[in-house]
Amino acid sequence: MNLQLTSKEVGLLKDMKDQEQLCIQKYEMYAERAKKEELKQLFLSMADTEREHLKTVTEMMGGTVTPLTKAGLNADNALCGAVGYTSEEERTQDAFLLRDMLATEKHASSLYDVSVFEFGDPVARRVLNHIQSEEQQHGEQLYSYMKSNNMY
Repeated sequence: MNLQLTSKEVGLLKDMKDQEQLCIQKYEMYAERAKKEELKQLFLSMADTEREHLKTVTEMMGGTVTPLTKAGLNADNALCGAVGYTSEEERTQDAFLLRDMLATEKHASSLYDVSVFEFGDPVARRVLNHIQSEEQQHGEQLYSYMKSNNMY
């Protein structure tokens, strides 16, 4: 479906693209630094989702918006439980990575929130709302991991 973008929508898409690229870079970098395998896998899984968001935003910048299918959100909270840190130093290092990514996800979610209200095309609005829901889901997963491991 072709999308006619206003200059404001183009600016918002650029901001979203930059945010998605940042999220991918941070999740990949933090996966390498994470002390626990479960956290590494959680970060890599989230990076994959962010890559899908980036693809969607890039397509929208090119004037194409693909309506959503009936597929729902896919939250895998299996990696968000207590993992039994044996060292306070490791727990503290992972807690820093998690706090930073939680702040990053809050920012991404707020950017999508504004965009949902600013876009005129109803299909684009639904797509952006879906991405926002996934960003919020990431925040929930990060929070769950932190809470389960006494980091919040």
